[in-house]
Amino acid sequence: MFIGHFAVAFAARRAAPELSLGTLFLAAQLADLVWPTLVMLGVESFEVRPGITAVTPLDFTDYPWSHSLTAMAFWGVALAVAWVGIKRGTPKAALIIVAVVLSHWLLDWITHRPDLPLTVGGEARYGLGLWRSIPGTLAVEGALFAACVAFYALTTSAKDRIGRWAFWGLVAFLVVVYLASLFGPPPPSTQAVAWSAQAIWIIVAWGYWVDRHRINRALTPI
Repeated sequence: MFIGHFAVAFAARRAAPELSLGTLFLAAQLADLVWPTLVMLGVESFEVRPGITAVTPLDFTDYPWSHSLTAMAFWGVALAVAWVGIKRGTPKAALIIVAVVLSHWLLDWITHRPDLPLTVGGEARYGLGLWRSIPGTLAVEGALFAACVAFYALTTSAKDRIGRWAFWGLVAFLVVVYLASLFGPPPPSTQAVAWSAQAIWIIVAWGYWVDRHRINRALTPI
């Protein structure tokens, strides 16, 4: 998934209003932020194989340190501990961070073909293979993204014009990038993919920027 991970971050903002949208973006995409760096260092690997699925040409051959469930649990706890240390936040918000990090594995399990490891050293691979169908992927991920963006929009309100237009600009940008990845040509090389994946950091920064210009609405507790 791509926008599906960001969808979880938008929705989780309601459960922990003290967390910035940028922090939730960081949590939701932490696996994909760690992954390209590990690829560049030669720790993990993948191949570009057009046609391996209908949605993506990427064959994830070896990525246990970024995408196994146990590794994500470690990264999630590390991020939560760092956030608590810096922000002196609540245990509830820290648990939300861990849950959002782990949600990445669940969503990838739904979309990936069986290539997701459960543990760092285990041989078993998992995945339901939604990426075999472009219509199915668009339906599931699109509906999830639309619902969660609406949820965030109802949870917060813009303080100023930046809070309004930067938010909708972010939503539009994510949709455009998503559609380009679905219907664009395959990437020229693995290094090109690894470098372009680092651009997710820009989206994380965009999330922080948007959230500083929005305020929480008064809603009933959940």
